[in-house]
Amino acid sequence: MTIYSNLTEFSLHPTAKSMTSLTLSDNGRVLIPAALREQLGFKPGGKIYAEVKDGSLVLTSPARHYAKLREYFDQHLPATPGRSLVDEFIAERRAEAAREERE
Repeated sequence: MTIYSNLTEFSLHPTAKSMTSLTLSDNGRVLIPAALREQLGFKPGGKIYAEVKDGSLVLTSPARHYAKLREYFDQHLPATPGRSLVDEFIAERRAEAAREERE
């Protein structure tokens, strides 16, 4: 018997054209249909990133999660030709070590 008070619906993406109805089990588990798992690249035993956005549960594949991170850092820390953040970091650490030695 399905208890409809435990039924929850969510959209996997804000621009989704259709919504799939899923059932929340008594222990809080939700079965994601195979078609959705394939579409999103979810693999058995793999990680899935979950967050609540505007009252909706959003599930993201690792590939999409990392792509969003790359987009964020590209936007906020654009690459500068000829500039190496690693080289800058090492130079800062060496300068700091030299200052400590003088003290």
